[in-house]
Amino acid sequence: MKILVIVPARFASTRFPGKPLAMIGGKSMIQRVFEQVLKCTTVDEILVATDDERIETAVKLFGGKVMMTSVTHLSGTSRCAEVVQNLDSDFEIIINVQGDEPFIDPEQIDLLVKCFADPMVSIATLIKRITKHEDLTNPNIVKAVIGEQYQALYFSRSALPYFRGVEEHEWAASTNYYKHIGIYGYRTKVLQQLIQLPVNNLEEAESLEQLRWLANGYRIQTAVTESETISIDTPEDLEIANAYLKEHSK
Repeated sequence: MKILVIVPARFASTRFPGKPLAMIGGKSMIQRVFEQVLKCTTVDEILVATDDERIETAVKLFGGKVMMTSVTHLSGTSRCAEVVQNLDSDFEIIINVQGDEPFIDPEQIDLLVKCFADPMVSIATLIKRITKHEDLTNPNIVKAVIGEQYQALYFSRSALPYFRGVEEHEWAASTNYYKHIGIYGYRTKVLQQLIQLPVNNLEEAESLEQLRWLANGYRIQTAVTESETISIDTPEDLEIANAYLKEHSK
């Protein structure tokens, strides 16, 4: 399989404008994401997809490959699809790595790639066991409900399933709850199909694009990771990231 990792990176973030260029320990966030992906053993090529010339310039300065894309994209999925449409090379698998996870574990990407060893898998993503009650009740942490073969049944910002007869603060210790790690893999042909699907009521309610795919009959395979991720959504998160880097570089 020929595998391309695309890192969508837009400048105009509502909560943190210019986020991809925020500095963490002397390097931009987008550079740190790129360098983590470079450590993967299963990836053939890495490309940053952006809509801003400042990000394009920054990526070129550290030697990365970059493509300018439309400013109209509402999701990383559609931005990835535009990249694929404009590439000369043929890639069978596209991995969408968020540009706001500067410490993403390369083994997580390799784990996701392994899902596609099964020819029946067309979309894959990662999940991680929830052990803290506060994570279970946090609407910013997306929960995944999975089936017996680890296929995704539903994603929600609410705690699912509802554990009848057990106090809510005991739910996380009473059964397996999983949070969604927002890294996706798609077979190229399926990616082009996904962007043609109209937004539905489930996606509108939860603001989760993967619900559109499930509602239209697409299967999403999941794999369980033990690695924690640090996403940067706000300037406060950036302070946490710098503290994390300082602590782990000792």
